[in-house]
Amino acid sequence: LIVIDSNSVIHRAFHALPVLSRKNGEQVNAVYGFLLVFFKALKDFHPDFIAAAFDYPAPTFRSKIYKEYKAKRPPAPKELYQQIPRVKYFLEALGVSFFEKEGFEGDDIIGTIARLAPKKQVLPKMETIILSGDMDALQLVDDNTKI
Repeated sequence: LIVIDSNSVIHRAFHALPVLSRKNGEQVNAVYGFLLVFFKALKDFHPDFIAAAFDYPAPTFRSKIYKEYKAKRPPAPKELYQQIPRVKYFLEALGVSFFEKEGFEGDDIIGTIARLAPKKQVLPKMETIILSGDMDALQLVDDNTKI
């Protein structure tokens, strides 16, 4: 099982690659970078299952409890956010399930999948591989979960 921290991969791709645009001016460098990572993971790991997690574009339960949660973090550029629907479009076209839930971050979804996957094993010794650039994901590492 591969679980993609989509917002993390999109963010890294957006900042790592030069601006790439379609003829109509739509910026697609984050989409391109996301797909490079996605197809490399398919080639390298040959997963039986893939899931992608996204942050829901609304306040989370954490920010409702603690107003200062990520309050000092500057918002990402609108050109990054504008590419997220395009990534979802490609995932859907490729038959990849993606998940987001109001009040939760993609990290919460990833943690849930990583903890539940071994308990719901469809394959013997199923391994979960999390694709993320977020160091917080390291807390999920165990015998069945890799980053």
